Amino acid sequence: MPRINLRVIPRARQNKITTDADGTLRVHITAAPVDGAANVAVVRALSEYFHVPKSQIKIIRGETSRDKVVEIPD
Repeated sequence: MPRINLRVIPRARQNKITTDADGTLRVHITAAPVDGAANVAVVRALSEYFHVPKSQIKIIRGETSRDKVVEIPD
């Protein structure tokens, strides 16, 4: 399973995913980083973006950080 580096921007105006010049995904989410709500929103956004079930997306590193590493199946 490929691992993807991403940066989370919580409390954004809308949910969207963009890419930086270095290939890092930026996941903009409207949820606040409180009680894991932002992580749930990140998994939901990645699930829709990559068309995979939410249950198959795993946050490998960065549970409490804006910079995360996630594992997404092919």
